[in-house]
Amino acid sequence: MSLVRAAIDAGVGHLELNRPEARNALSRELGEAVSATLDAWAERDDLSVVILSGAGGKAFAAGADIAELRARTHKDSFHSYNQRLFQRLEDFPRPTIAAIDGYALGGGLELALACDLRVASKSAKVGLPEVSLGIFPGAGGAWRLPRIVGLGRAKELMFTGRIVDADEAFALGLFEQLVDVDAVAAARQLAAQIAKNSPFAVQVAKVALNAQAKSQAGNALEWLGQGLLLDSQDKQERMTAFLEKRNKP
Repeated sequence: MSLVRAAIDAGVGHLELNRPEARNALSRELGEAVSATLDAWAERDDLSVVILSGAGGKAFAAGADIAELRARTHKDSFHSYNQRLFQRLEDFPRPTIAAIDGYALGGGLELALACDLRVASKSAKVGLPEVSLGIFPGAGGAWRLPRIVGLGRAKELMFTGRIVDADEAFALGLFEQLVDVDAVAAARQLAAQIAKNSPFAVQVAKVALNAQAKSQAGNALEWLGQGLLLDSQDKQERMTAFLEKRNKP
């Protein structure tokens, strides 16, 4: 059985974690399969948006594979398996959407935090319970979570390790959308909205926004990105269509 199921349709890629028997726990092998798919998709001109979800309906990803994690030592931390994967996802040249049904815990939540947007159903339950296992969120959670919910909230969630339900997580700002059922369907609707726009413009916007979140270098990237886009043929065609009141290309 393949550890990921991947398909592209109408510009939207859907990458599904496929370990439902383990609630899509992030084993090293599963991480490598996700990374290989992202590598294969990175240069695809027919791809505008990527959706990540978990098979089985019970979990987006219930966390790291604890059996693997228990066996790791300090030497393994320098290989940075999940850290590199999640950074690869954050830097992916197309917008990414995490569709969260069920549990997203520990590394599973860190995976969702590395996506650009998060859409969840009312079944979602999220948290970073690593401290209860004698470790801490070491794959980006310690800096991505404060970036989204603020430092104080992030400390409270990480220090207690508590699991929060969908309504509280949405109120904290962890999700951009909360729907009653079927996060994947809602994510597809959001992806379709994004896919209507200029792929290059959206890509430049992502680079600039990510840079701004990390440092003031985002200002320079905004100027550079706008300069590139102002000369693009796609921009000319889309603005001409707007002025002529016809459908965009």
